[in-house]
Amino acid sequence: MNKKAVLILEDGTEYQGKSFGYEASIAGEVVFNTAMTGYPESLTDPSYRGQILVATYPIIGNYGVPQKGEENNMLQHYESDRIQISGFVVSYYSAEYSHWNAEKSLDEWMIENEIPGIYGIDTRALTKHLRDKGAMLGKIIIEDKDVDLYDPNQLNLVDEVSLKQKQIYGNGKYRILLIDCGVKNNIIRHFLKRDTTIIRVPWDYDISQEDYDGLFISNGPGDPKKCQITIDNLEMAFNNDEPIFGICLGNQLMSLASGADTYKLKYGHRSHNQPVLHVGTNRAYITSQNHGFAVDNTSLGKDWEPMFINLNDDTNEGFKHKTKPFFSTQFHPEASSGPTDTEYLFDEFLDLIKKQKEN
Repeated sequence: MNKKAVLILEDGTEYQGKSFGYEASIAGEVVFNTAMTGYPESLTDPSYRGQILVATYPIIGNYGVPQKGEENNMLQHYESDRIQISGFVVSYYSAEYSHWNAEKSLDEWMIENEIPGIYGIDTRALTKHLRDKGAMLGKIIIEDKDVDLYDPNQLNLVDEVSLKQKQIYGNGKYRILLIDCGVKNNIIRHFLKRDTTIIRVPWDYDISQEDYDGLFISNGPGDPKKCQITIDNLEMAFNNDEPIFGICLGNQLMSLASGADTYKLKYGHRSHNQPVLHVGTNRAYITSQNHGFAVDNTSLGKDWEPMFINLNDDTNEGFKHKTKPFFSTQFHPEASSGPTDTEYLFDEFLDLIKKQKEN
């Protein structure tokens, strides 16, 4: 810790600081998150795979890392079984931590997961730079040990974070087939609270061999167009009547399967405070988000319509089928961390399943 470190962006901009966490140089895509709390959840979110995360909140590490209790074969206080980011950039790292549930320091946890960090830089100035120029490639160099830049979006990041074999959770009345593109644990937790059995399958799984009451497509990292097998499976699923629900990357994959298009945002939406409008009403919700790509609203087919719109930049935040029980959201109704204003969407999905079974 405290060794010489520098963050170098692809446009040549440099930020001098000191190291914490694992002492190794790393490269990735530099993005920022404006959340005030929730770094254990953010760091373990598979949607951050391959990215160097900048925390705009000035103090990080002050409540340490929670204990690793397990429930339903998942870690209780984390969104996956490991840190998913490539590197962490903070303004001030608090080596002294205090929390009733803390097990260790953030520094110790990052060393265990071989994740380097840099602190002592002006993260707000860095964030303003990324807002002006857009998310860009970068690298954290420790002790002058240089590495090459690389673009993680050229890889199939979903294949890296998706599970490899089918796994079943719970024993509820309603069977949810969950396509795992990098699912957050809290999504599974929300379903298990609602009398469901979760059949979690890999992103490239042949879903035609499964019997289910509802289909769910999870969040995940990278470019959705890398997941052609999932897109093909969804095209076939659209021919059936079982309800379908997608979150984040699931929103983008459903759009591509419907014939719409996606594009890369300038710097993405990564925060706990994104306002969205429910189309057709005056209801606005504050949401948790983490994505770098978006659905092109103008490309939606005649059978589909926007469901939510981002109130900051008017981008798509979800859409639905006009007649069939299919819908998706770009934001995270399960939160963790972040606001839970839109958790009701899980209930709406289960209501669609119940009605479909009754019919």
